[in-house]
Amino acid sequence: MEIWINPACSKCRSALSLLDAEGASYTVRRYLEDVPAEEEIRAVLDRLGLEPWDITRTGEPEAKELGLASWPREEAARDRWVAALADHPRLIQRPLITADDGSAVVGRTEEAIREALARGRGRAGS
Repeated sequence: MEIWINPACSKCRSALSLLDAEGASYTVRRYLEDVPAEEEIRAVLDRLGLEPWDITRTGEPEAKELGLASWPREEAARDRWVAALADHPRLIQRPLITADDGSAVVGRTEEAIREALARGRGRAGS
């Protein structure tokens, strides 16, 4: 399991605390420092079953500067959204957790984090 975090984010810190309390094995990726490439973002989106605009933090200053609110949310614009996330990683919703079963969740709630844990443990047979 891998978790993409911003250490300054309270939701990320809460997710790490829960993972630790549950004894989960995971790798931390500080995605603002270790910025994911467009291909990695596409792979995570596929695992999430979401579109790039679904994981974009539209309230960030960068989103306003880019005018994301006016960007179309359609397949033809998907590459433009992915490129924006790669160029401005602060726009990526956090924390993102990739589970061991190949799925992923946006871990903003305790329920989502527990879902990722269950998926990982289910595959490992725990």
